[in-house]
Amino acid sequence: MATWVVVQQARIPTIDVAALVASGPARRAADDPEVRRAGEQLVAACEGPGVFQVVGHGVDDDLRRRLVAAARAFFASDPAEKERIAMPLGGRAWRGWFPLGGELTSGAPDGKEGIYFGTELPADDPAVVAGTPLHGPNLFPERPAELGPLVLRWIDEVTDVGRAVLRGLAVGMDLAADWFDAWCADPTVLFRIFHYPAGGTDGSTWGVGEHTDYGLLTLLAEDATGGLEVRVDGEWIAVRPDERALVCNLGDMLERLSGGRFVATPHRVATPTADRVSMPLFLDPGWDVRVHALPDVVPGARRPGRDRWDGEDVHLVDGPYGEYLMSRVARVFPDLFAVVAADLADGLQHRV
Repeated sequence: MATWVVVQQARIPTIDVAALVASGPARRAADDPEVRRAGEQLVAACEGPGVFQVVGHGVDDDLRRRLVAAARAFFASDPAEKERIAMPLGGRAWRGWFPLGGELTSGAPDGKEGIYFGTELPADDPAVVAGTPLHGPNLFPERPAELGPLVLRWIDEVTDVGRAVLRGLAVGMDLAADWFDAWCADPTVLFRIFHYPAGGTDGSTWGVGEHTDYGLLTLLAEDATGGLEVRVDGEWIAVRPDERALVCNLGDMLERLSGGRFVATPHRVATPTADRVSMPLFLDPGWDVRVHALPDVVPGARRPGRDRWDGEDVHLVDGPYGEYLMSRVARVFPDLFAVVAADLADGLQHRV
């Protein structure tokens, strides 16, 4: 079980992003004092703990409650019902349900089950036609019927919040407000709903072991159970759940492009004493965007003496983001990845 260091919670700031989320005619200019203030607070949080909570995000509280309730109803259903949307049925799109212990972190099974979702794409979308992994239609259960529409609405609204946060970061770094648009013109948006049963499951030590996320920004909604811990300056800090807020942590690509000015947030989930539902949305670069540092645009130096959880150096990553993402996914679901990789190889062979 985790050692909870709750006395350090004050080091995780809460930032009001209301000035950033307005769109259309109500959208505020980059030189608006409240936009500037929010941007500077975001940059300070990224340079400091690397994790923060945002309020004033505009996502409907009722939408969150209804989505959590629908998710709980699904996870309480019979295994046979869940199997109707099992991940292998999603193929290359990598969508659907996986069982307890079915996902690995650092080779160890997690104490959770979950459903993978993403941007809803029709069969004739160019990326789907091309067989691009992690692109395609979602798998939604028949019961509860409301889960699918709620998921799609949540993805749209929280993605908008993520774009607003990135806009604030750009302003806070004295870049053009739309600077991140080059990375996120067509972002890779992935959404998960996880269920952590009380006490975990056989073979799991943690709900999720230590890791970092892969992309730019993760926006997490969680229930009141708690369990999320982040590592800041060598200490594990328990994040007290706040159901009005979204927890934001930084991914590998934000560390990569900043040259280490910002650091991807190591985090883990303790095995809960009561059933827990969490809902992370990952706002990642476009699939074909080449990842690289831009020291001439984003100043800053890599932080010395930092040991990464997996011993790797994200500053050596080169090439399209999709390539990096698939290398990470291969470790999370190795068996499913082997099947999908074989399917991709077979498809490419038939095209030649």
